Amino acid sequence: MKKFLIASYIFFFTCTAQAMELVQLPLPNSDKIVVKFMFRNGSISDPKGMEGLTELTASTIVEGGTGTYTSSKIKELTYPWAARWSASVDKEVTIFTFEFHKDHATKMFPVITGLILNPLFAEEDFKRVKSNQSNYVNQVIKASSDEEFSKKALEDLLFRGTNYQHMVSGTSTGLEALTIADVRVHYKSYFSSANLMLGIAGNYTKEYLEQMRTAMNQLPPTHATMAPPALPRPTNGINVEIITKENALGSAIFTGFALPINRSKDEFAALMIANSWLGEHRKSYSRLYQKIREARSMNYGDYSYIEWYENGGSNMLPPPGVPRSSNYFSIWIRPVQTAEGLKKQYKELADIKIGHAHFAIRMALREMQLLIDNGMTEEDFNLTRDFLRSYMKLYIQTPSRQLGYLMDSKFYNRADYISEMSTLLKKVTLQDVNNVMKKYWQTNSMYISILTDDSEAEPLKESLLKNEISPMSYSDALKATLPQEILKEDDIVSKYKLNIGQVSIIPIEQMFK
Repeated sequence: MKKFLIASYIFFFTCTAQAMELVQLPLPNSDKIVVKFMFRNGSISDPKGMEGLTELTASTIVEGGTGTYTSSKIKELTYPWAARWSASVDKEVTIFTFEFHKDHATKMFPVITGLILNPLFAEEDFKRVKSNQSNYVNQVIKASSDEEFSKKALEDLLFRGTNYQHMVSGTSTGLEALTIADVRVHYKSYFSSANLMLGIAGNYTKEYLEQMRTAMNQLPPTHATMAPPALPRPTNGINVEIITKENALGSAIFTGFALPINRSKDEFAALMIANSWLGEHRKSYSRLYQKIREARSMNYGDYSYIEWYENGGSNMLPPPGVPRSSNYFSIWIRPVQTAEGLKKQYKELADIKIGHAHFAIRMALREMQLLIDNGMTEEDFNLTRDFLRSYMKLYIQTPSRQLGYLMDSKFYNRADYISEMSTLLKKVTLQDVNNVMKKYWQTNSMYISILTDDSEAEPLKESLLKNEISPMSYSDALKATLPQEILKEDDIVSKYKLNIGQVSIIPIEQMFK
């Protein structure tokens, strides 16, 4: 495991001695141009005690002005051009994206280069951006989506004590301390031509590309040294952190363990097939979806992942722009009901102690273990592989997504991940898939983050620690419609032994501080 990740780190962190990378995607028939700047300096470059600085810097750049134009003047100028631009920050990269009509390329050039090379960093822009970012960390993520919160909470748990722990948006104390001076210093220290990949797609000219390259070479040639991306924490057994929230509507669950493989390895293709059959995002054919949602109506989504999936609550397809060398497997059980919620709806369930969380975890891990032990069938393998080869083409429906995936490919030392993966999938055998599951997957050692209602926390903790039987709780009306095979399986699942190690409880107010 360590050798694999060290190799990834060497690729990432020797870029101080390299020239600016270039990715081109000429589309002569397009009427658009897309320009992307990928800096390899994501949130892991945030200094300790200044968590959130990289995102704050990037956001202040794109929402601010330049040495020539204020932010309001830029908006006034570009409004008739229907141009748009944005910044996105992840753990290991910061990306600026500009999209505009080819007829406005010349007029957009000084706007683009001004923002990247000569950001204004006005105090008023900084204060506005910092206020929005702080509001997200302190309020929005804790109030708007319990399921997205559970994903961020798992990363906090999985990487605790490392540079991968904190949310990209930062922490409460980290953001509070930041000043416009910190942003200016961070920009000069970490945004250089040495850690920059320039991408361009669409109907652009060679002269325009050369202009852009020449301009970006004005950035400093070196950048500050960064620590390598952290490994996920090892664990003996299943360690659970229950986060309590007043009046939570359900139990949002996210599980994960270290996965020493990513897109850079050819074996990833075989793992994609196994994962797609187990829990492809937003797909009703997957095993977890069928067992937990479809057969039992427990919630509205149960998915598995072999890499980070950005904003899974909104994105139907995995977006580009979040390449990571430190990887982990995860299962996302979107909120299941608590005991209090079930009691309020069905008087026949007045005596239950816990809701569906313990049962759902047991079912998900049992199904995964059955897949590891028994492997896929030839029929399921062929159907899933054929589906993926077609489905992956949807990842690159727009020039911006095409360019994004090409740039991500460079991160993983690949030329074109999408086309290469199609070729690899074609060559994969059923035995390859079954072997790779046994090699990389397990269900006995992992971390689980559960965001749930205050009333559920203690009973759920006790049930998990004691491996108590957790019978599935149905309303009488629903139970009457279920076939006997499901009820028999429920009895088996309710007694399925989990390798529980530790279970702790933490109030939501203490998270992301």
